[in-house]
Amino acid sequence: MLLEKTVREIGGLDQKAMEKARERVDNLLKPPGSLGRLEELAVQLAGIQGRPIPEIKSKSVILMAGDHGVVSEGVSIASQEVTGLMVSAIAGGVSGVSVLARLAGARLVVVDVGVAGKVDVPGVLDYKVREGTANISTGPAMSREEAVKALEAGIAVAVKEIEEGADLLATGDMGIGNTTPSSAILSLMVGITPEEATGRGTMVNDEVMKRKVMAVKKAIEINRPDPADGIDILSKVGGLEIGGLAGVILGAASRRAPVIIDGFISTAAAMIACAIAPEARSFIIPSHLSGEQGHSLMLERLGMKPMLLMDMRLGEGTGAALAMHLVEAACRIASEMASFQQAGVDLDEDKILK
Repeated sequence: MLLEKTVREIGGLDQKAMEKARERVDNLLKPPGSLGRLEELAVQLAGIQGRPIPEIKSKSVILMAGDHGVVSEGVSIASQEVTGLMVSAIAGGVSGVSVLARLAGARLVVVDVGVAGKVDVPGVLDYKVREGTANISTGPAMSREEAVKALEAGIAVAVKEIEEGADLLATGDMGIGNTTPSSAILSLMVGITPEEATGRGTMVNDEVMKRKVMAVKKAIEINRPDPADGIDILSKVGGLEIGGLAGVILGAASRRAPVIIDGFISTAAAMIACAIAPEARSFIIPSHLSGEQGHSLMLERLGMKPMLLMDMRLGEGTGAALAMHLVEAACRIASEMASFQQAGVDLDEDKILK
């Protein structure tokens, strides 16, 4: 099975490459540590790629789209049809992530893994597992077999992009109502109440918020997922695009490629991926802190610090696309900055004191 094979192929970071990268970064023309997170990122990338000086040549943003049966509970102000309309806009190059991916010089890959209804849009890849999930507040989102198919769709897309030259991936999502299953995932995996885990999503008023919290509460009570089983959680309270994104992360890790995660939805997917294969965590780069309630708790559980604080909560992969510039910057300092020795700068302590 593709999922099992992929998980077996995920290894650890190359410690020797990281040691050499740290030594180089510490001896660049600057005080050690003065470039902060860029230095940490350069070392992580060296460990991922297995070479002291990492390099990024080609980038892809992979956006997974899927619908959610739980919207019938009134958890969103937008109708389910908006998902398909937004997929068209994204593929047409006029959405937020379309613009930011273009700015980053990244290929934007749009995947239908579970949109309700037919998606007849040029350029959108068809990996549809089913037409949206079932209503998680009344039963499982999908079968375990369908959850695996969603994961394997993400793996297949990620591996294809890497085989075609991409050495940096980023994740994005589209799916009306998807903050509700993401909140359920957070509640289960961090061990907090639905009230603590559930945020307002997009322009949600107090009445909709109450319905959203109740839907998360019912989803957990009725389905009773195993908090230690990522696939069980995904199948019972997750989403098809969340599964697809978790698969992208696993696929990237199996091919030793860094993957930047976006906000709340992408981080829910990262939690699923790391529950399935804990080693995948080392290959993940968090982009930004979402304005969505609970995102900081997700990142804290994963032991990650976001690079950007922009109060963004659009999703789509917008934060991840922005962070691509920082990843490239980390590579550039490692490859293009000179060391003190190369620059002919003498750090003899006696001379400095004089």
